[in-house]
Amino acid sequence: MANIRALPLTSLETTSLLFSKRVLFKNTSIISFTETHFLRQSVPTGITRSRTSRGSGSVSCSSVTDKASTLEDVCPEVRTLTWNWKGYSIRYQCAGTSGPALVLVHGFGANSDHWRKNTPILGKSYRVYSIDLIGYGYSDKPNPNEFGGEPFYTFETWGEQLNDFCIDVVKDEAFFICNSIGGLVGLQAAVSKPEICRGLMLINISLRMLHIKKQPLIGRPFIRSFQNLLRNTPVGKLFFKSIAKPETVRSILSQCYHDSSQVTDELVEAILRPGLEPGAVDVFLEFICYSGGPLPEDLLPLVKCPVLIAWGEKDPWEPIELGRAYGDFDAVEEFVVLPEAGHCPQDEKPEMVNPLIESFVARHSNSSAALAPGI
Repeated sequence: MANIRALPLTSLETTSLLFSKRVLFKNTSIISFTETHFLRQSVPTGITRSRTSRGSGSVSCSSVTDKASTLEDVCPEVRTLTWNWKGYSIRYQCAGTSGPALVLVHGFGANSDHWRKNTPILGKSYRVYSIDLIGYGYSDKPNPNEFGGEPFYTFETWGEQLNDFCIDVVKDEAFFICNSIGGLVGLQAAVSKPEICRGLMLINISLRMLHIKKQPLIGRPFIRSFQNLLRNTPVGKLFFKSIAKPETVRSILSQCYHDSSQVTDELVEAILRPGLEPGAVDVFLEFICYSGGPLPEDLLPLVKCPVLIAWGEKDPWEPIELGRAYGDFDAVEEFVVLPEAGHCPQDEKPEMVNPLIESFVARHSNSSAALAPGI
């Protein structure tokens, strides 16, 4: 089993990690670099891969093709639909009518629009679905206090949602293509119902440095008290209000993307609009206080399907030096480095990621058994 170690944390870092992956304290104000992901149009390009050590590789992009002007002509229409799941309205987008099914899973604070540069391109060859996990995007956001004190926004909940989506909407097995926290969702779903997942591609999967197991023993009681403060006093909502502003989101994006020139007004609005919907603040606070549940290293040994891990080498939140250890698990067939990419390569470098997805799916599209009868 791979050895996944935690980063050494100072007392300041322990406190700040409760808010986000990276937090800066400056003049007593807090700027949270949460996992937010944004959208831009993509242009398909070729890629080349060079092998490095066993189970590892790197990807570089070729020059942009001349097909950008005809992108709308060659890409299928992306439809936005809703699905009723346990009485909740779930928004999803889809493109393509043939080929294997792909389900794209966003990270914390994002939504299915995060895959806008991937869904139409991949839809030329596959049946592609991108889903808003419950609590995010334009899906319903039930109040977490309505569940009798039991955590609702967990990987078990989202994993069940993902599998039910494949049963009810996709009506087929699927490849799960996941970014960041979405990678834990995909792993949980694949472990819970292995007959549904044909393969997993994990793009900069979260190391979950907020997890209680990765915090110093001496600081754990303080962490729990601080989480209670966020959940049950006005402090949490004041914090959310302080970051739910265009200028703060712009600062967050400038840290998230290695190429900060991609931070546009359009992208800022794309994340702010669903983030300001009723109930979003409660979901936000619930999840940043969620320090339990599975870690990637807990789930990877249980996965039965092939796994490919891709990692933007310039990720400021999930260091690639720690992420490489995930490549040692038996289910992981390859660890691919994405040069000059940050935490969300599928959005920042779709010309690298889209062909990587296509090659992974092509390798395994004939290797999966059919779903059980009735699914």
